[in-house]
Amino acid sequence: MSPATIFQIHLVFGYVPWLLLFAAYGWPWLKSMDPLEAQRAIATLHSFRFFGLAFLVPGVVGPNLPAGFASFAAYADFATGLLAMLALLTVRVRALFWLFVVTFNLVGAVDILVDYYHGNQLGLAPLAGELGAVYAIPIIYVPLLMITHVAAFYLMVYRRGRQVSAVAAG
Repeated sequence: MSPATIFQIHLVFGYVPWLLLFAAYGWPWLKSMDPLEAQRAIATLHSFRFFGLAFLVPGVVGPNLPAGFASFAAYADFATGLLAMLALLTVRVRALFWLFVVTFNLVGAVDILVDYYHGNQLGLAPLAGELGAVYAIPIIYVPLLMITHVAAFYLMVYRRGRQVSAVAAG
């Protein structure tokens, strides 16, 4: 089996265990929480995205990793992590907290989608070995990040919709 095929299998199957775990434990837990606390938990996970800067460290990644992929992935991840940290730091100022929650989720989801697109356009799969030590990021970490972005958006829209309905009914 070629390294490109293995990488593509890893990308797809990286979602399976996270979806199973999230469906059994994460989603029921988040849905049971106060909306602010649920978003705070998601922001805490995403605050570790500063780790994406490792895509820029020679020796951690191979010299033939496409620079266009590495730079965008690194800096967009870093920006998402900083925005998530700002959300956590502003939790007592509700308007700022929610602004940062929406922003880090938008920036983070776009980052992941663009990284998938760039990876495909730049032919990353045959060069997967050039990911070096960060190979685990798109395989293990990114699926959980994307799942929690989707959950965060759903919780924002669903909870907001319920609140509007309750006010209209009352």
